[in-house]
Amino acid sequence: MAAPASLIPELEEVIQHGTAERRARALQRITALFLEGASRFTEEHIRVFDNVLGSLIEEIESKARAELSHLLAPVGNAPVGVVRKLAKDDDITVAGPVLQQSRRLADADLIDIAKTKSQAHLLAISVRTGIAEPVTDVLVKRGDREVARSVAQNRTAKLSDGSFSTLVDQAEKDGVLAERVALRPDIPPRLFQELLLKATEVVQQRLFALADPETQIEIKRVLAKVSSEVGTRSGLRDYSAAQQTVAALLQDGKLDEARVVEFATTGRFEDAAAALALLCAVPIDVVDRLMSGDRSDPILILCKAAGWGWPTVRAIIMLRPDKASGQDLDTANANFERLSPATAQRVMRFWQTHQPASIAG
Repeated sequence: MAAPASLIPELEEVIQHGTAERRARALQRITALFLEGASRFTEEHIRVFDNVLGSLIEEIESKARAELSHLLAPVGNAPVGVVRKLAKDDDITVAGPVLQQSRRLADADLIDIAKTKSQAHLLAISVRTGIAEPVTDVLVKRGDREVARSVAQNRTAKLSDGSFSTLVDQAEKDGVLAERVALRPDIPPRLFQELLLKATEVVQQRLFALADPETQIEIKRVLAKVSSEVGTRSGLRDYSAAQQTVAALLQDGKLDEARVVEFATTGRFEDAAAALALLCAVPIDVVDRLMSGDRSDPILILCKAAGWGWPTVRAIIMLRPDKASGQDLDTANANFERLSPATAQRVMRFWQTHQPASIAG
């Protein structure tokens, strides 16, 4: 056990007066000595190696530092100080191996590096096993598309609700990310639903193909749930007269958003529903069920997809059988502002191609 200490005199000479080449050779010798006895060394001996190696790596070329990083990365009791220096190296060939593997790096070390270093450093951290939420929060917040995809694919990485929300937002424009996030078993149900609705039809199909049977059932359920009303109505209203009215208005070029508002504010439910169905190209029986339920979400989606404003939405909500309270309207207004046209149009396309029986699930 005295072997490490016996090298100190020689090392002192190398550190103080040695060339870069001599330092590199000494580094190789000390590293080999450490690896040979690592399983037997106490923390006191490891501290000796930490001091020695830490001094030697100050002025050696990156190739030698990268080799040291590769050798120390999988060692469970590697010198902490040296590992930290390597992990903070600006050269990713040096930092990468320990960032990916070393268990000697604490969450605080990883967070500091994730906040200050390059995207390549963040990408290296993202493949670690068992990344904690505080670390992934920084990776998701600061990382680029490649980092986000890597974090989502790492099933051992712990993700907070906030990180999941951020990834879901990013996934709207990134089909690969959408697939990786949606297939995580730990995604919160509400965010899974949001992600599925934001995904393109192509991504939805790929998700269905890649998912296990249980997830396939959930995908079907979510797509159907968005289109179904919470309450069940006994029958369909008679829209024959209303459909004739709105068809004539459309032919004359007089069917528009203002006309829908007029129908709503004057209590003409059938005319308003028929106008919505015609202008949005959604079957009238689907619109009937959507408008008659106790959720305002479908109305928000239809109006956003049509490019209409909040006053129109409010008028239609107030036309429904159950009048909304002021608080309900405030919530609906906030949700309407948050809803993107792209998401609304995707959901509307689903309604356009599904019959009521399919929607009811």
